[in-house]
Amino acid sequence: MELTLGTPALLFPAISLLMLAYTNRFLALAALIRNLSDDYKKDHQRNVLEQIAALRNRIRLILWMQSGGIASLALCVATMLCVLFDYKGFGLILFAASLVLMLVSLVLSLLEIRMSTNALRLALHDLEQG
Repeated sequence: MELTLGTPALLFPAISLLMLAYTNRFLALAALIRNLSDDYKKDHQRNVLEQIAALRNRIRLILWMQSGGIASLALCVATMLCVLFDYKGFGLILFAASLVLMLVSLVLSLLEIRMSTNALRLALHDLEQG
């Protein structure tokens, strides 16, 4: 495989968009946790604590998703430096590692989406039951 500066540069837009999506998910969850925390302070309902615990797990996943994306971006930059300084063999290894980290980040994103979907399903079930 021929590794040029353009190859790792192809990932920059994808990684940037993913990081934006991950950050938006984080901000939405943070706002939800703050609202639930305020609700718990008023009513001390046990189900609110359970919801906050589930959200804590989702926040942890988003942290790892973001970490994988950032590490992938850093390895893309390192790959470009290797290509620039004619260390293409090492650059290829770094680029492969970057792709693996991006894949890990995407798999974690899928897990977080599944957790979110399950939470929504439970909320809808509670509404249907009255």
